[in-house]
Amino acid sequence: MARRSCAVYATAIVSVHLIVVGIALLVAGVFQTLIHNRLKKEITLTEGSRVFNTWKNPPPPVFMEFFFFNVTNPQDFLGGAKPRVTHMGPYTYREYRPKDNVTFVDQGTKVSALTPKTFVFMPDLSAGDPSIDLVTTVNIPAVAVMNKVKGLSFWTRSAISVFMGNIGAQMFMTHTVDELLWGFKDPLLTRLHTIKPEVDEYFGLMLNKNGSDDGEFVYLTGEDNHLDYGRIHSWKGQTLMSFWNTNQSNMINGTDGSAFHPFLTKQERLDVFTADLCRSIYMLFEKEVEVKGILAYRYTPPHEVLASPKNNPENEGFCLPQDKCLDDGVLNVAVCRKGAPVIVSFPHFYLGDKKYVDAIEGLTPIHDQHQTFLDLNPTTGIPVRASKRAQINIMLERITGFPMTRNMNGTIFPVMFLNESVVIDDASAEKLHKLLTIVSLVSNFPFVLVALGVLLFIISILLLIRSHQRNTSMIAETTYSPTNTKEDDPNERNGTYVGLVPVEKS
Repeated sequence: MARRSCAVYATAIVSVHLIVVGIALLVAGVFQTLIHNRLKKEITLTEGSRVFNTWKNPPPPVFMEFFFFNVTNPQDFLGGAKPRVTHMGPYTYREYRPKDNVTFVDQGTKVSALTPKTFVFMPDLSAGDPSIDLVTTVNIPAVAVMNKVKGLSFWTRSAISVFMGNIGAQMFMTHTVDELLWGFKDPLLTRLHTIKPEVDEYFGLMLNKNGSDDGEFVYLTGEDNHLDYGRIHSWKGQTLMSFWNTNQSNMINGTDGSAFHPFLTKQERLDVFTADLCRSIYMLFEKEVEVKGILAYRYTPPHEVLASPKNNPENEGFCLPQDKCLDDGVLNVAVCRKGAPVIVSFPHFYLGDKKYVDAIEGLTPIHDQHQTFLDLNPTTGIPVRASKRAQINIMLERITGFPMTRNMNGTIFPVMFLNESVVIDDASAEKLHKLLTIVSLVSNFPFVLVALGVLLFIISILLLIRSHQRNTSMIAETTYSPTNTKEDDPNERNGTYVGLVPVEKS
């Protein structure tokens, strides 16, 4: 009994110690700090790190979808009617984007790389054949030429207008999807090429993009500070661009969208630089989502990112020309498109001023279909799903000397939008699951100690109660009571004895 009681008390003492140690570790955050420091060392752009090889050659497949707006009433629009468009697509391409020329610089604190992109058509994921399907859209080369010469004299513009008419250059053109994407020999550009050899005689929305890159990026490795992981230090040798009006607008902020630092929070702002826009944008937390069983935070660009300067003064530097600021939801990128009147927006003018949607019949902005987003695992910062959506538009305005523009009133005309998307593959998801399990176990080890201590303490209490009940029962069983209830037999009262006979006196 004494041995059993000692065991019970020993269990109680051990349980109290486990609870105390667990709470102490929890308050001190020893294990959480340990695993956090370990992850910060593993998630760096350095040789041998856990993420370096996947950063150089991302395993999840990236898909690029192209959607075109086919104009069904071009002549009516030229006569002053509202343009009407129909939706064509997607035309889907598998995008391969391994890093090239990866080189460590500045004593290994930074790494430079090129990211050439190769596109392979995926017929099973497409709505049609790009070599056959025809699209009627704005004649971008013609509009670009008219905008280029609109500062010249009226007579010069009129002469160029006659010249364009003689070679058949109209406000709208019809070509296959392949030609619009990857290029075709344009008659107007060919004529200009003979005069100015620097003018390319070919035009395409993705001309020379297949197999090319956006220039050299230099990234911070994140080895000294985990918040710098993947952050862009310079692009094309510049730490500050010169396209826009202010230094703030010309800053190259954040990452390229493929890497983010670990231990993300819901309160922080994520900066992303995109070479297609020639600017940085930012994203804010929207909601929690789950991708293949992995927790992720969804970050999206808020309305303020493409808001007009009157609604967001921070965007004043992006207003070019300054006397023709556009309204919410659009960005004039002519400064980095060789002067072509290209306006960028989200698809169907999502988050844009309602007047842009109302000006075109056939547009319907839908949140789930036209939103740009990043789903990032908050512990590691790894993207588990992403979708970058952007729309290319052309500004159509009246230019004196060109009769075909007489009914133009500054319409921002949609040409095409793209959706570049990626979802983590199964093999990578399994590896991430295992890593997150280890992180969770190590981080929650103090809770395990506390839980085990509480469990042992409850067991010791139950054992003490049971031991007390057993002792009470034993005492009750040993209480004294009569052992013989039979009546006394007078003949046997003294048992066997020797009789004493009186001796007479003499």
